[in-house]
Amino acid sequence: MDLIPLQPLDLALAALLVLLTAALSWQLRLGVGQRMLVAAVRSAVQLVLLGLLLKVLFLTLDALLMAVLALVMLTVAGWEVMARQQRRFSGVWGYSIGALSMFLSSFSITLLALLLIIRVEPWYQPQYLIPLLGMLLGNSMNGIAIALDALGRQAWEGRQRIEAQLLLGAPWHQAIAEIRRDALRAGLIPIINAMASAGVVSLPGMMTGQILAGSPPLEAAKYQILIMFLIAAGTGLGSVAAVWLGARRLFDERERLRLDRLRMV
Repeated sequence: MDLIPLQPLDLALAALLVLLTAALSWQLRLGVGQRMLVAAVRSAVQLVLLGLLLKVLFLTLDALLMAVLALVMLTVAGWEVMARQQRRFSGVWGYSIGALSMFLSSFSITLLALLLIIRVEPWYQPQYLIPLLGMLLGNSMNGIAIALDALGRQAWEGRQRIEAQLLLGAPWHQAIAEIRRDALRAGLIPIINAMASAGVVSLPGMMTGQILAGSPPLEAAKYQILIMFLIAAGTGLGSVAAVWLGARRLFDERERLRLDRLRMV
C-alpha cells in the first residue's frame, strides 16, 4: 500500500489539538501553555526546513553539506542540554561538557553503525546518516541533560557530605561517587524504560514511520531493534562521559569542592 500524502488541512486539524491542550494548560494555570505553543511552532518550522534541506542533500550527495548539517545539529543539541539544567556550569563549560559528550558518543556510534553494521556506500549517504545521527543525538541529549542536571543539583544539596568526606581524606572521585552513580541512573532511566516498553506498550517512532511508508513489518522491527541498541549505547557512553567531566569540574587541582563553578538558572 502506498503512503497516503497529508494535506495542509490534515496538519491544521492536528495543530488544533495542540491549541486545545495549551488552552487547557492556561485554564489550569500550569504555566506551560505558551512554551507548548512556541515549541509546536518551532518543531513545525524546523521539520519543514529539514525536509527541504534533505531533499537537496538526497539529490546532491554532498559530504560537505552533510558535515555542516551534522555540526548544526550538534550545536543545537549542546545548547538544549545546557538549557535544561537547573544548576549549570558557568562559562564555556556549561555548553562544552554536553556538546563534547554527545560528539564522542553519538558521532562515533553513528559511524560504527554506518561502516560496520549497515555498511552503506558511501557511508555519508544522507538517507541513513541524518536519521541515525538525529535519533542518537536527540536521545543522548535527553539522557545527558538529565544526568548533568541531577549531578549539579545533588552536588549542591549534598555539599556538606562531600566536604566532610574530603576532610576525612577521601579523594574527589570517592567523595562524589554516590552522586555520580545517582546521576547516571537518572540519565539512563528514559532509554531503559523505552526499551522495556517497546513493542508492548509503545510502537517506536522509526518502526511506525517505516510501516506507514510501506516497509515489511518484520524488516521495520529489525531496524528498530538496531536503533534502540544504538541509542542505549550512545546514551550510556554520553552520560558516563558527561558525568565524569562534570564531576571533575566540580573540584580544583587540590581536590577542593568548587560549587562556585555552578550557577543557578
